[in-house]
Amino acid sequence: MINYLAFGITYAFACVVQPGPLQAFLITQSLANGWRKSLLLALAPLMSDIPIIILILFILSNVPHEVLQILQCLGGVFLLYLAFNALKRKKTPDKSSKQNVTGRSNLLKAIIINLLNPGPYLGWSLVMGPQLIRAWNEGPGNGIVLVAGFYCSMVIYSAIMIVLFGVASNLGPRVNRISQNISVIVLIIFGSYQLWTGLTSF
Repeated sequence: MINYLAFGITYAFACVVQPGPLQAFLITQSLANGWRKSLLLALAPLMSDIPIIILILFILSNVPHEVLQILQCLGGVFLLYLAFNALKRKKTPDKSSKQNVTGRSNLLKAIIINLLNPGPYLGWSLVMGPQLIRAWNEGPGNGIVLVAGFYCSMVIYSAIMIVLFGVASNLGPRVNRISQNISVIVLIIFGSYQLWTGLTSF
């Protein structure tokens, strides 16, 4: 049981520190809105992965690989849309915009990003899915420990990342502007890359 717990914790760390669309969005929001308003976004992987797990374990194994490619293209378009909105807000700053941001609306965006990101599908297909089936066959407790360790760690690691970048946004207006510019560039890069790789893989 301990080995499955250790696997869940370490694999969660690898997923969080690996640059990806969701990480880019979490960083962008923590820089723009502060860590207190963005902390709820750490729950996005936990909430969005439920349908992904169901798809992988029961449905996706019989679905053509093109489904992942379509999801990748849609995710790239959505990231570019978010980058465009962030750029638009920078050009037409609104002092009340920060107060109008709700954690729930951004949480929904984070969930959509993760659902349109092929990473969780591939991760559950190639890594977590087989591990969970093996652990469950050895004993249901092992499977529960594996999943609990993975998602508890994902939430904690994501929360730490949000707090770190949120604190960085309070280092002054110049640092905040530079950080927001970088986050917009990161969104554009990940969106373009995801869209390009999705299109070229058909």
